[in-house]
Parts: sequence; structure tokens; C-alpha cells
Amino acid sequence: MPVKRSITATEGIYFITFTCYQWLPLIAQTKSYDLLYKWFDHLRSKGHYINSFVIMPNHVHALIAFRNVGQSINTIIGNGKRFIAYEIVNRLEQMGQYKLLNQMQNAVEAKDRQRNKQHEVWEDSFDWKECRTAHFIKQKLDYIHDNPVRGKWNLAKTSADYEHSSARFYQCGEHAVYAVTSYLALEDIDLTKSI
Repeated sequence: MPVKRSITATEGIYFITFTCYQWLPLIAQTKSYDLLYKWFDHLRSKGHYINSFVIMPNHVHALIAFRNVGQSINTIIGNGKRFIAYEIVNRLEQMGQYKLLNQMQNAVEAKDRQRNKQHEVWEDSFDWKECRTAHFIKQKLDYIHDNPVRGKWNLAKTSADYEHSSARFYQCGEHAVYAVTSYLALEDIDLTKSI
């Protein structure tokens, strides 16, 4: 999957954002929150750490500590987006959302069709920022956790009440739907070492 600029490192803590095609609420419409949790499980099985997240109706923010597993972070994110996209398309087909599927199919560019891409589920690129300081991590945690209660969203009364977020863990010490690893627990872990 293309990125606005490539991540050259193979490890580190990164703030990652990816968005549904044309900001359509595909995650909510297909109730695909579970697909993101499966992807998080896959990342964990490879030695990575999910430090924080919020799954919104049409986009995802996550703070992920990547270990050096001999694969680029771009590839890891691209593969995750691809896996989730297939399942979202399957769910839209089961729901009979053919008009939406046609819209997503017509949006695929010719060069991507040659690679057998059939639907545009995500915006092509994903955004990332490397997190090198505790101050920057805290800033991103606040941004992630405030997302459901900021601006137009109003998805919960407080950020800790939104179930598809790690806010409850950082604010109340208890996990919501998905358990995360505090970024503070990584102080003694060398992310450069392969597992």
C-alpha cells in the first residue's frame, strides 16, 4: 500500500492512521470492528505491541510498537489493510450493498486492476508519525482517545465510555473490548531484536 512517504525503519513506536475510501463509514456499516481486533491479534503474534487505538466508523488510529521482524512497516500495514478489505467486501456482498460495491469497484485505478485489485476499500495511503519521546506519545494518546467525543462524532459521553478504544485502560486502568500494552511497559524491551 502506498504511503505519502515511506517508513525506512523496521522497528519503533509509530502513530498510524488509515481511512476508508472517501471517508465512507464502512467499518460501522459492516460492523467490522472485530476485523481490526483480529489484525491486532495477528500483529501481537508476530511480536508487535498494540499500545493504543481507536476504531472509528470510517478510520483507525493506532499507536503500535513494531519489532524488527524482517519486514517493512509499510508491508505490515498494507497486508493488514488488504486482509480487512477482503472481509469488508464480503460483508457488503452478504448485505446486498451492490450500489456501494459498484462505486468502490469503479474507483479502482487501471494500474491497481492489473494487480487484481477489485474494490477501493481504503484511501491509498496511510499516515504515520514516529514517536520518539514520551511527550509526543502522550500527545498522540490524547488525540486518539479524544477522537470519538470530539467534533462531529459524539459517539460516547466520555472517551472512556467508547468501547472501541483503549481510553478506558489509560484513564481507568481497565481494558474495554481489547487489551493493550502500555507504552511505559516497553522501556525495558529492545524492539530492534528479532523474536
